[in-house]
Amino acid sequence: MGIPVFILAGLLVHVVFLASIFDIYFSSPLVHGMTPQQTPLPPPARRLVLFVADGLRADSLFELNSNNTPQAPYLRAILENNGSWGISHTRVPTESRPGHVALIAGFYEDVSAVAKGWKENPVEFDSVFNESKYTWSWGSPDILPMFAKGATGDHVYTFCYTAESEDFGAQDAAELDTWVFDHVKSFFNSSRSNQTLFSALNEEKVVLFLHLLGIDTNGHAHRPYSKEYKENIRKVDEGVKEVVSVLESFYGNDGKTAYILTSDHGMTDWGSHGAGHPSETLTPLIAWGAGVNYPQKVTSQLFEDNFLKGISRSFNYVKMRMLLFAQADIAPLMASLIGVPFPLNSVGTLPLEYLNNTDHFKAESMFTNAVQVLEQFKVTKHMVKKKNVSLNNNYCCTVPLSDSEQINFLKKARLYIQQQKYNEAVSLCKTLINLALEGLSYYHTYDRLFLGLSIAVSFVGWTTYVILVIIKTHTNLINYQSNNKVSWKFLLFLFSALCILAFFLLIQTSPWTYYVYCLLPVPVWYAVCFIYLKNCKFHLMCVVFSFFYRSTLTVGLLVFAGWPVITQLWVQAKRTTLIWTLLCVLLAVFPLMPVVGRESNIPLVIAAGLTTLLISCFSLASFSRGEYKYQSKEDLKVYLYQMFSIALSTYVVSSTHNSLKNKQGLPIFNQIISWMTLAFSSALPLLSPTLLFQRLFSILLSLMATYLLLSTGYEALFPLVLSGLLLAWIQMEQEALQHYGLSLKPKLAVFNFAYATDITQFRQLHLDDIRRSFFFVFFIVTAFFGTGNIASVNSFDPASVYCFLTVFSPFMMGGLLLLKVVIPFVLVSCAFEAVQVTTQLSSKSLFLIVLVISDIMALHFFFLVKDYGSWLDIGTSQLFLLGKFAFSVLSPPCSISHYVLVMSLTIFMMLMNGLAQLLTTKRLELSRRTKHHST
Repeated sequence: MGIPVFILAGLLVHVVFLASIFDIYFSSPLVHGMTPQQTPLPPPARRLVLFVADGLRADSLFELNSNNTPQAPYLRAILENNGSWGISHTRVPTESRPGHVALIAGFYEDVSAVAKGWKENPVEFDSVFNESKYTWSWGSPDILPMFAKGATGDHVYTFCYTAESEDFGAQDAAELDTWVFDHVKSFFNSSRSNQTLFSALNEEKVVLFLHLLGIDTNGHAHRPYSKEYKENIRKVDEGVKEVVSVLESFYGNDGKTAYILTSDHGMTDWGSHGAGHPSETLTPLIAWGAGVNYPQKVTSQLFEDNFLKGISRSFNYVKMRMLLFAQADIAPLMASLIGVPFPLNSVGTLPLEYLNNTDHFKAESMFTNAVQVLEQFKVTKHMVKKKNVSLNNNYCCTVPLSDSEQINFLKKARLYIQQQKYNEAVSLCKTLINLALEGLSYYHTYDRLFLGLSIAVSFVGWTTYVILVIIKTHTNLINYQSNNKVSWKFLLFLFSALCILAFFLLIQTSPWTYYVYCLLPVPVWYAVCFIYLKNCKFHLMCVVFSFFYRSTLTVGLLVFAGWPVITQLWVQAKRTTLIWTLLCVLLAVFPLMPVVGRESNIPLVIAAGLTTLLISCFSLASFSRGEYKYQSKEDLKVYLYQMFSIALSTYVVSSTHNSLKNKQGLPIFNQIISWMTLAFSSALPLLSPTLLFQRLFSILLSLMATYLLLSTGYEALFPLVLSGLLLAWIQMEQEALQHYGLSLKPKLAVFNFAYATDITQFRQLHLDDIRRSFFFVFFIVTAFFGTGNIASVNSFDPASVYCFLTVFSPFMMGGLLLLKVVIPFVLVSCAFEAVQVTTQLSSKSLFLIVLVISDIMALHFFFLVKDYGSWLDIGTSQLFLLGKFAFSVLSPPCSISHYVLVMSLTIFMMLMNGLAQLLTTKRLELSRRTKHHST
């Protein structure tokens, strides 16, 4: 197989591996075809008002200020005298879209749904809004449209401010909430002169939704303990008080309005959310009005959770109605209060503790809840049975809910209600709900084992194939004799196997992706068994490399520091060895630094910029004399312009953050300079000489200018230290060449990338080349985990992109964050390009070795992924093969992010290899005059 064909095959195989994780672990839980269920008794409320204070932490609302006064006095008075309060536990990922879906629709979106659409709905789902007679909503254009566009008919109305209003650099983000309160009050005042609107507002089953984004925006911009965040809570408290007054006046204090105030997610101390810290997952709930229980006085409340202890100290005398109930439970609570059908896909359990109604009403409501969840179970089970011939009607060894058992549960619960044994009925319904939810999970993941094994078999086959390619091509361990003849019997067997698998999938009406996953092992193992193993005798040794904790990089770098001493290279290059050791130790500090929870430290960014300028001055002096000397004035101009770009970036970072600190917004000049720097940074190295050190340093300066603009603290120093170590590595590898007695040892000072050719035919693979590949993989991993981890991506701090934009734009901000992550990868790839061509290392062997390492890691992570949580938290489940304790030590928690990262490594490596070749070997001449020399 030629190199282009092999690369294409590898790319396609790994795309399949990467895509499979979403079909296996993250398919949509939604099913359709259920019958709506609602409580048959009259509801206590005609209308419901839902306040969602985006990004509001539970402790920020409930705890007292330093002067022992409440942060929100109106809401405090409500929960002490008129309503009930509690803590809602959100499920990760703690982001706005899945939080609101759980609140209003009652189910938890899978991760892939968040990736498919932010404002739009990748799938249709039912919600309390859809089941209402009318819903009016005010707030963010990122949240409201997805509930309106998913509703049937024309009865969900939205009023949104512009997307440009969501500005992290605005003087006061609380204006977003003021906009909502003002428009609600104006809406009700104007409705008195509009008879159609007035009549609609006086209907039953009406929902009013106020989405309040100011607290979240101020939390991101100023942190939750800032005066801006706390002042925003006070303004929300005042706004809620005014809106309640307007509504009570409009409806004549009829006592038929229910109010709920909660949050979609919380926020960490450093102003981020997305992961599973209690500050992110614990959100407040205050309910009052029609049908809601009054506060219950108690002498004291004790909580084991440290986060809750601080809250409980403020409310020892007012009982928390229900501790840590699920966020999805709020949807059935709202449906019960106004008497609409429970959302069809809701998995919430009605929190009866919040209802102020008869025991009969509570029992009927819980019975409705049980039937609604059971409907989902029945539809899901029917769908799985329909497409799986192996699942017969009596299959119930795992899920104890056969058809007869379902009927018995319902009959018994109905009998209890008729006999007025309401407590027994409620208890039985809760049991039925739990069993139905267990069954939902079972049937939803019914195909997981089959598909997972198919991918695992492909993984093992592909990895074996790659190892054989390495051994055959680059060592003498295999005596391979080409034999292109293939037995017709084998071809018949192969075709028969494919047909049987295809027929099996066809009768089960499987989606087309299942065909890919299940049929892939056949050609992969064909390549292994009948192309290579047929005529091969080999000895194989595999070393598994894995990573879990950032601190292991520190240990690795400290070991690397002693590498020259162990191999006696220090005898040949004492100066380079000293530099290598010092830089290894210095770089080892970065993995020990925090990646989330740290405050911005702009002086460090400025220091990094000034240090880069200082190094540039010394380098300029070196490049102006001897073997490094610039060959033209144009080359010198490019270098000086890059130094000016570094100085300008340093100024922009300082100026921007000072402006935002003074609440003066993002200066337009700074924004223009930032985007221009980003646009030209990748092209400038192509104007510089292609001599090794000059081109590599030009790449560093261009990328560093952009990296400074995206930095907020110590990470700005990371590319400098990493690049210094990589340059030392290039020198060290040159010294290592003498171990092979190679005479073609190029002099680095005059080495020109433009004249580098593929010299892989000059020598076979040596053991030291495996070490070089391992170094490369290690540096690639260090490039990512040196200053970040999965949490740093999951809990993205928008302060990193303030030089480019402050208006909320998730995909633009995410793209800039990705660019920041990629820059160290480019530096490592360019350095290894130099190592590869100067040490006569085969580029194909590098790719194959990295492929083996990444595939072994990916297969390990594949079986540790779980199907819920954030990109940080998904994957903490373990395979208890060696015992709980032993395996938890050998295999720490991993996530889908780890799997995606490892799987993307191969694809990413090919892209980085091509980019590195472009950045190191190509040169733009522009309008330069070509000089002709006679020979």
